[in-house]
Amino acid sequence: MTSAYIHIPFCEHICYYCDFNKVMLEGQPVDEYVQSLLKEIKMTLEQFPTDNTETIYIGGGTPTSLTAEQLDVLLAGIRELMPFKDGNEFTVEANPGDLTLEKLNVMSSYGVNRLSMGVQSFDDKLLKKIGRKHSAQDVYDTMKVIDKAGFGNNVSIDLIYALPGQTMASFEDTLKQALALDLPHYSLYSLILENQTIFYNWARQGRLDLPPEDVEGNMFERAAEEMEKHGKKQYEISNFSAPGKQSQHNLVYWNNEHYYGLGAGASGYLNQTRYKNQGPIQHYLKPLREDRLPIRETEELTTKNVMEEQMFLGLRKLKGVSITEFNRKFGRDFYDVYGKILPQLEAQDLIQLKDDHIALTKHGLILGNEVFEKFLID
Repeated sequence: MTSAYIHIPFCEHICYYCDFNKVMLEGQPVDEYVQSLLKEIKMTLEQFPTDNTETIYIGGGTPTSLTAEQLDVLLAGIRELMPFKDGNEFTVEANPGDLTLEKLNVMSSYGVNRLSMGVQSFDDKLLKKIGRKHSAQDVYDTMKVIDKAGFGNNVSIDLIYALPGQTMASFEDTLKQALALDLPHYSLYSLILENQTIFYNWARQGRLDLPPEDVEGNMFERAAEEMEKHGKKQYEISNFSAPGKQSQHNLVYWNNEHYYGLGAGASGYLNQTRYKNQGPIQHYLKPLREDRLPIRETEELTTKNVMEEQMFLGLRKLKGVSITEFNRKFGRDFYDVYGKILPQLEAQDLIQLKDDHIALTKHGLILGNEVFEKFLID
């Protein structure tokens, strides 16, 4: 099984918390980038062919900062080059306010059938505070356009909690408005101060008023309760969905399956090798102009590395890690590899065995990183 992540690094505005590979759109060689990206896809598939791309996910940056014409060139090229069955999950990330009916019709004509929208909050003051350029009204206006284009039944939105100055009341209001949209999928992330972001620098200068840890925990607990009440089941630490609407692309990551990483700064995982592309646009374009792949670094994984990743990625899912699948994938008995540490983790109420799966308990979900460490093989 192979999926594809495709990166569009252009943004019309830089958010204060974002550490993804991105540049301001103005003055960038966007058309050359699109052509180079298609060239990378062609060269990669010649080296690592596949019969079917299980899922495609175009992220960023802001893919919808491309014009309708640029989107048309990009998507036409992707569909021409990548083996892909209509009906497979094909997601494009979008920002409220960037989507037009024309862009949505272009996407639909090439088989895009899922949208992931960065909403983050419904509090206009908070949106300004974190560097977002949209308002809550833009979300509602964009949803009308999305419904008109026929995407309404397959939209996911991202929300961020524990934002600077965010109160429990403000977060509860955001949750209420988000759930009133009755979308099939929601992702919730706590604010993380990443290196080289505006927020990281402000925090070092003492200019960031963040909610205390206990309030952050309460926000997530409230979110989980409300999601459950509204029929959105938690299926991964940060993700909730209606039945059958889980993100198939993200499950590729958590199931530790292979995927192409295409575009500036993208990471991929093929043939037990993880790799990362050049990030800065010109560094990415230069090797492609010379008919070379733009890979910056590679890491060949040992079977031990892959087993460890199988555990700490798979344990992010509420279902956990399948013991049968582990045995099949590695030709090893799960209990021979991890049998010694399981009783200790069960005794601490951190993991549980259910239906052939090792999964985190409710307590284990809170202490996820501490549990993951236990599955590192000496």
